[in-house]
Amino acid sequence: MRLKYTIHALALLFISLISSDLLAQNILERVSNTGRSDDLGYVVRYHLTAPVDSFEIIQPANDLIQMVLYDQDLDTTGLRLPERSEKLKEVRLYDLGYGYGVDIYLDENAYYKANAYNDKTGSDILVALTRSTEQEIDRYSQQFIARNWYEEIISEDPLDVSTNVIASNGSSYNNVKDKLRFDKIVIDPGHGGRDPGSIGYKGVKEKDITLAVGKKLGEYIKEHMPDVEVVYTREDDSYLGLAELGHFANLSEADLYVSIHCNSFHNRHVSGSEVYFLGLHKSDAAFEVMKRENSVFKEEINMDLSEEDLLIYELAHSGFIATSEKIAYMIEDQFKNRAQRKSRGVKQAGFQVLFEASMPAVLVELGFITNPAEQRFLTSDYGQSIMASAMFRAIRDYKVEYESKQAYNASSN
Repeated sequence: MRLKYTIHALALLFISLISSDLLAQNILERVSNTGRSDDLGYVVRYHLTAPVDSFEIIQPANDLIQMVLYDQDLDTTGLRLPERSEKLKEVRLYDLGYGYGVDIYLDENAYYKANAYNDKTGSDILVALTRSTEQEIDRYSQQFIARNWYEEIISEDPLDVSTNVIASNGSSYNNVKDKLRFDKIVIDPGHGGRDPGSIGYKGVKEKDITLAVGKKLGEYIKEHMPDVEVVYTREDDSYLGLAELGHFANLSEADLYVSIHCNSFHNRHVSGSEVYFLGLHKSDAAFEVMKRENSVFKEEINMDLSEEDLLIYELAHSGFIATSEKIAYMIEDQFKNRAQRKSRGVKQAGFQVLFEASMPAVLVELGFITNPAEQRFLTSDYGQSIMASAMFRAIRDYKVEYESKQAYNASSN
């Protein structure tokens, strides 16, 4: 009899423990979207049964808001997501193991600044979308780097992530995997129009060489990487201001920005290519190149990029900086070892045009057009083809390496 009562007591205890555990588990029941009472925007609400451990929010583009909900025990079973609306296009959740990553997609022509906070009267999280201007959001979003949730998903099989994605339209990972492709490049032939750039030996203009090499690079990409879209900042002798360049590049949502230039120096014997990525200049030579290139935009900006500006950018865009550095070294290797050109190395400097492009970006100095021999090479069809093909090979090799690391097999599509 005593044994019977003991078993019964243990059973009741077991049931009690399970019940208390279920009650303690945090459930995300639904995500809703409503207009604000002040008519200044919208509110996205996470309906939770208990507060999450913590959360963070970033806005890397005007039409993309990303959040992390830190809570290992967050249950999304039966989660209801908002229907597509005029402004809110889609909500996606990604199971990261330690919580959930969230993508909130807005209409591409909508300009709202996002801010998240806890509901004072409950457990919910509120995301306030406040109406703003295109210019303000463009500037604000440049401090953030978009997160690739597929690189962060915790899974026994890193390639099996299809069950970890919850989308508001019911689509699976197979419908969004194309977003991970390396499929668009912006080619910026430096200078143009009223801005000739450097003037080299026998009056050669930098803008003419950069346009010719830029077009050749684009043709190589189109021919040998047909799945990659090429976008030019200019295809003729025209001038784009700094605001236009940055806005143009960011609207294109490209995977790489390549700005092509030629160098100059008072000593005609100086020669060699250089490849730059954004950062603090480490040498006087790099500083001089930066000053010359940035001087083009003096009419548009009141001051040079400060050390603080660059440090903040590097902290907020560490992924872009790392990718830019890698591609810069791959281009430099092609110049030196395949094209057999003298290389002056990879360097960092605070180029305004790279600062404006919120994506991996490099600035290439093809050589010194003040050097007679290098000028002849860079104005010849042969020389321009050599430099363009070297950049193409580096970009192609990076694309192969990049896509091999992504959570899908690009060759299966």
